[in-house]
Amino acid sequence: MPERGKKYEDALKRYDRQRLYGPIEAVDLVKSLAPAKFDETVELASRLGVDPRRADQIVRGTVALPAGTGKDVRVVVFAAGDAANPAREAGAAVVGGHDLVARIQNEGFLDFDVAIATPDLMGQVGRLGRVLGPRGLMPNPRTGTVTPEVGRAVTEFKGGRVEYRTDKVGNIHVPIGKVSFDRAALLTNFRAVVDELQRVKPAASKGRYIRSITLASTMGPGIKVDPARLRVTEEELAATA
Repeated sequence: MPERGKKYEDALKRYDRQRLYGPIEAVDLVKSLAPAKFDETVELASRLGVDPRRADQIVRGTVALPAGTGKDVRVVVFAAGDAANPAREAGAAVVGGHDLVARIQNEGFLDFDVAIATPDLMGQVGRLGRVLGPRGLMPNPRTGTVTPEVGRAVTEFKGGRVEYRTDKVGNIHVPIGKVSFDRAALLTNFRAVVDELQRVKPAASKGRYIRSITLASTMGPGIKVDPARLRVTEEELAATA
């Protein structure tokens, strides 16, 4: 796609690729350098000082984005009987038990962003590990996606709760909104993610924990954020609103 390449190269010339920016400057640059005509997602990528090969250093969980994700999140729920009703009422795209397991297993149905399950159905859902696991869609108690309170979980994920997990080299990627979000909304979500990562720092992690952070839009270049200037104060948020 030559046009995309030219826009990307032009964006690279409009900022210092080696400089470490403060969060406010970084957000402004991401918004101004986004080259696509569609509303790009803004993603935070962080390299953490952990060894994901060790179970006590895996960083995984969920974080609520106060300003939402800007995305229509499709949630499926594995629930049966009375437990299925709260999920439907909360707006789950698909709710089912054995039938939903069979649909995914036999028909390759994967048109969803989050899968939630009641604990009693995990015996059946477990058979989908090879399909859902590699896609990051397998329900897990640690991320709040295995719960008897499926209605509340659906509401939270549709409202802006996102999952995060270190990859095999200690990187985490978390969406924090859309390019169309105003500066204050992106900064609010940025702060929520940084606070969450710091909150779940493994006790076994040694040395500098947050080693790098980069912000980028879907098609735009990465903007390096200074790890020493991650804190966004209430005063700064108020000033950007």
